[in-house]
Amino acid sequence: MSTIEDLQYAFAGESQANRRYLAYAEKAEAEGLPGVAKLFRAVAAAETIHALAHLKAMDGVAGTAANLAEAMAGEKHEFTEMYPPMVANAEAEGHRKAARSMRFALAVEKVHYDLFEAALAAVAAGKDLGDVELHVCPVCGHTVIGPVEGPCPVCGCRADLYDAIA
Repeated sequence: MSTIEDLQYAFAGESQANRRYLAYAEKAEAEGLPGVAKLFRAVAAAETIHALAHLKAMDGVAGTAANLAEAMAGEKHEFTEMYPPMVANAEAEGHRKAARSMRFALAVEKVHYDLFEAALAAVAAGKDLGDVELHVCPVCGHTVIGPVEGPCPVCGCRADLYDAIA
């Protein structure tokens, strides 16, 4: 493998370890082990440092307009090409939890695409989104600019349970 391929592989591994350790931290908290949970969160933060260093070494961070365009392309791929056959496969296999998880992601990736598209239009006009209020559904990831009005349109989660993003 080339160095760039090594960096891509390492970036993926470090990114996945970060997410996995955060999930492990939640489980440790639920089991009454706050010290272990804290350790998982600390190592997750370290894995993020590694992943970001690898991404930068690959010159994987461009200007904001280019980053938004790349983000849009990734989100579009997910809701048009990646998730539809995955949902169908999970449903065909009777894997209900997987199908539910993937259906939620499929629906939300389109929302993300639209949000990035609006941000790109603002940046292209020489503007920022400003001091926006952002909220994320803790169940499916539905993302809202502004106040959350009513239950989540994707999963039905109550509006008051959305996480405010600082």
